[in-house]
Amino acid sequence: MATFKNSFEALDTLTVAGRDYYYFNLVKLDAQGKFSLSKMPFSIRVLLENALRNEDGRLVTADDVNTILNYNARQVAAKEIPYMPARVVLQDFTGVPAVVDLAAMRDAMKEMNGDPARINPIVRADLVIDHSVQVDAYGTPNAFKINTQKEFERNKERYAVMRWAQGSFQNFTVVPPGTGIVHQVNLEFLANVVMTSQVNGKMIAYPDTLVGTDSHTTMINGLSVLGWGVGGIEAEAVMLGQPYYMLLPEVIGFKLTGKLAPGTTATDLVLTVTQMLREKGVVGKFVEFYGDGLSNISLPDRATIANMAPEYGATMGFFPIDNMTLDYLRLTGRDEEQIALVEAYAKAQGCFRTDDTPDPEYTDTLELDLGTVEPSLAGPKRPQDRITLSNMAPSFEQAMEQLFAPQVSSPRDKTIEVTMDGETFTLQHGSVVIAAITSCTNTSNPSVLISAGLLAKKALEKGLKSKPWVKTSLAPGSQVVPEYLKRAGLLEALEAQGFYLVGFGCTTCIGNSGPLREEIGNAIKEADLVAAAVLSGNRNFEGRIHPLVRANYLASPPLVVAYALAGRVDIDLTKEPLGYNSQGEAIYLKDIWPSEEEIQTAVQKFITPDLFKEKYSHVYEGDENWRSLSDGKSELYQWDGKSTYIKKPPFFESMDLEVPKVKNIRKARVLALLGDSVTTDHISPAGAIPIDSPAGKYLIEHGVEPKDFNSFGSRRGNHEVMMRGTFGNIRIKNLLLSGVEGGYTIYFPTGEQMFIYDAAMRYQQDGTPLIVIAGKEYGTGSSRDWAAKGTALLGVKAVIAESFERIHRSNLIGMGVLPLQFLPGDNAASLGLTGREVFDIEEISHDLTPGKEIPVQAISEDGIQTSFNVIVRLDTPVEVEYYQNGGILQTVLRQMVKGN
Repeated sequence: MATFKNSFEALDTLTVAGRDYYYFNLVKLDAQGKFSLSKMPFSIRVLLENALRNEDGRLVTADDVNTILNYNARQVAAKEIPYMPARVVLQDFTGVPAVVDLAAMRDAMKEMNGDPARINPIVRADLVIDHSVQVDAYGTPNAFKINTQKEFERNKERYAVMRWAQGSFQNFTVVPPGTGIVHQVNLEFLANVVMTSQVNGKMIAYPDTLVGTDSHTTMINGLSVLGWGVGGIEAEAVMLGQPYYMLLPEVIGFKLTGKLAPGTTATDLVLTVTQMLREKGVVGKFVEFYGDGLSNISLPDRATIANMAPEYGATMGFFPIDNMTLDYLRLTGRDEEQIALVEAYAKAQGCFRTDDTPDPEYTDTLELDLGTVEPSLAGPKRPQDRITLSNMAPSFEQAMEQLFAPQVSSPRDKTIEVTMDGETFTLQHGSVVIAAITSCTNTSNPSVLISAGLLAKKALEKGLKSKPWVKTSLAPGSQVVPEYLKRAGLLEALEAQGFYLVGFGCTTCIGNSGPLREEIGNAIKEADLVAAAVLSGNRNFEGRIHPLVRANYLASPPLVVAYALAGRVDIDLTKEPLGYNSQGEAIYLKDIWPSEEEIQTAVQKFITPDLFKEKYSHVYEGDENWRSLSDGKSELYQWDGKSTYIKKPPFFESMDLEVPKVKNIRKARVLALLGDSVTTDHISPAGAIPIDSPAGKYLIEHGVEPKDFNSFGSRRGNHEVMMRGTFGNIRIKNLLLSGVEGGYTIYFPTGEQMFIYDAAMRYQQDGTPLIVIAGKEYGTGSSRDWAAKGTALLGVKAVIAESFERIHRSNLIGMGVLPLQFLPGDNAASLGLTGREVFDIEEISHDLTPGKEIPVQAISEDGIQTSFNVIVRLDTPVEVEYYQNGGILQTVLRQMVKGN
């Protein structure tokens, strides 16, 4: 954004509170007859402004702008566009590799006689540490202190590099552990809605936009900030000033009318929306909410809906700017001058929604009357499987018969007695053993948390307490939450029900639920019970929440408390009592459910701007553990050779300033021959690290005991671990081997079967380049940076597939691996390829252009030659440049060394 081409003559001025701002005026383009602003979805308007402002003739061209100007919702052009977000947000699991790469770039910059201090994010980046805290301690006043101390002990090596980044990088912030969840901190503090920057002496105003390295980045669309989750490589590219390439999206309009009935919550609404959109089918599409019902949905309610876009399958779910947006900015203590700019800018751009705003044209629509939403849960294995509260008991019975019966050996009426802390009780199928108020999805919403506190208090007054076998926890997404609960006199009531603060982080929602009490865990295993969890999170996939808990239900915070009181899920809380008081009187959910008036009175009285201002005034400071780490403030990171969490990656080793001549690929061997729909989960290392795997052996050799292996996710900053786990999924099928599953291949010089990593290293010693051959939809699934990074580090020079998933193809290029596509009708089988051949890939070294067709020769073991052509899937000149440089990071590094 150094200069503006302004080819479309849209640059204009806006004066707000006596200050002049320049902006790219969509209303002006509309008046010129270049497009119809009122028909264009609000989210596409943001993409249009983004292209207009960033047009430079290279990364963003006039053709890109025209593609968006000519947007036709009824027939969306299948074209790729560049998107240049204003910000990047990261969490610690996915953020560590980015920090490590930037640190290695600084080393390389120095080795190339450049200034290491020039290596900083070009686009503002904010990293929030939230993914590492686990619920080890619970139900006691010191649970938070114990959990944060253990978190620090387990993650000290990882936190050291992030602490260094906090002190050493410009345009990069780190929110320390024990502070909040990235999406809630983004909502309450980081997001501006409208950004400003100085460019050539001009103050430019433009929409706040972002990408994030977490799928639930989408939550910020509730605040009218366009953004979604991407993989680490894309995020790093954006941080370094490169575009994120995306297909021009279809936009599904979701019309909301009416208002929620008393007793229903935003959680009930989002579970209904998720079910409806899953049935509709919105994968890869934008969803945009419209209709007069929006005026009856608070901004935190909108954020809850936007948060769960990954669960309903959309790229994101967008809410336009309106008065609710301004009210929320004011509530959370944003500056009045900023709020005035947001309002004036949105209105000047034709991007401010009212009930009188004409409905844009959408690709397709669906509609919901908010008054029809019922109290609901979702489960026991998928977020889209909504269950009305009144149907929970029969739903669990059905799940027992259809889902769990094949998995368990015990009969439906099986029970087991447990004695714990001097108390004896009975566990059965459906016993709730985890009740967690967790996740930014709901803890960002004061109404449902106040409701949970009121319900807990009323239950105490009626003589009801949480059942002793339930592991209860409160893990909010910001420090504001316990403060307003305390002000309202409700934190004490939640604590009395066992919901003590356990941490400010994702905890149970991402599976960091910690261990169950030994007595409970042993009983579940001995009786082979289907135990249950109820949590206010966004995902409940099988095996995610806890390995001993098979039935997992998503619910609002007040229902989480209710099920902790009931102690089981096979109950109809609309008719059956939660429990009995000391006089033997039955207490029902309706007896303790707070009224809408009670909730709103407390929200308005106790949640005030000063609370947000105070808590966020020291958001970057951290506790004494964080402050005890060296803040670095050094140009170069001091790599610890003994660390098994953080290693200097080899991406820039022996790198020359000038771009090397690309070579043809000669005498290549096939590392893996794969079928259709190989996902990034098959390729990228994830989950537990097996002891007998190459990664496990590496850790043992470096003095790490198996009990301290942690997960692949926690070791993403160590390429030695991650490359050893690449293609290591136990379910991957390498067709070079017959009847074998897992990360194995053949080392052809000897014919031995061995781990893919071990064979790759042998080939590297031999100087043999490697390729992967695959079928359709190669790299489908989540964008995982290590699926591409690991591939490159194993020595794979090219992947030949029938088709590629868009983001993984881009990531391969970003790591210098060449994606090649069989011609239509060709595949390995039709060409008679077995994968045992030796391959030559020609015409890479000269005149490489987007979509070029190049020849491949394969010579079989008995000397038979097969020749065929493939399409080079470098789709733009920029991608050709990335590939020729060896990847995105290398491209940017060379540009920076040369002062560009």
